Amino acid sequence: MTAQMHEELILDGERTSMAFCPPLPEGHPRIIVYDREQAARDKKAGAGGGSDMWIYSTACWRRYVGTWEVRDGRFYLAGLRGQYRLSGEGPLLADWFTGTLRIPRGNIIQYVHMGFGSVYEEEIHIRIEGGVVVSSRVIDNRSKEHDEAELGWRNLPGGENRFDGDDGP
Repeated sequence: MTAQMHEELILDGERTSMAFCPPLPEGHPRIIVYDREQAARDKKAGAGGGSDMWIYSTACWRRYVGTWEVRDGRFYLAGLRGQYRLSGEGPLLADWFTGTLRIPRGNIIQYVHMGFGSVYEEEIHIRIEGGVVVSSRVIDNRSKEHDEAELGWRNLPGGENRFDGDDGP
């Protein structure tokens, strides 16, 4: 598996990324399927949307990139590109999500060509329960040893936000 594109994140007003992709709620009326054919038609008509064709690559198995926001102690879905679009006005409170956000900081100290396994100097882990921030902590990875194979398998989409010590507030 190829290293995966990060989700976009606005953290207290500052743009960054997440080495993690929170799930989207199934059947939510504001999340619209937007397929390749529609993107191609929009591009041909000059309506945009065609610039997202890079999302249909091995670097984005989920076929979309979300823009998320942590603001005022809450976690929101602010936008979608690729096979989905967020309809309606304003961000959507991600009250369906419980888990830990993994936010890389600093330089890559070990590249892993699988999932979200690359190791950065630091990571911020933000624990979310039902769309509400319950805790956060900074992890310093500079003095740790990292097993590339374990990192790759542990950080495949769907397993990349499970960390020791992040189970509660």
